[in-house]
Amino acid sequence: MDILLKNENFGITKVGKVGFSWTTFFFGFFVPLTRGDMKWAAIMFFAAIFTSSLSSIVFSFLYNKLYTQDLVHLGYLPETEAGKSLLLSHGIAMPIKSIQ
Repeated sequence: MDILLKNENFGITKVGKVGFSWTTFFFGFFVPLTRGDMKWAAIMFFAAIFTSSLSSIVFSFLYNKLYTQDLVHLGYLPETEAGKSLLLSHGIAMPIKSIQ
């Protein structure tokens, strides 16, 4: 599920996702590379080396939430009330001022 997230400081809008990531399942650490998420690309790369790519299955369930959490921590907030409720229902914490 896609959520539009906007950083008010810079005026940049990005798409956050929650739920299973088929792209991560098939393409592994290349997904964070294309999103510009170097931290998780490196983590997934080394995890794939040490687990013979079995970590791609685990990260398929986790990566979208981790990426969206990182965006929220960087100051990106949902543009709609539906986006806020979707983030909260998936356990993604937001700053208190954005919840009100």
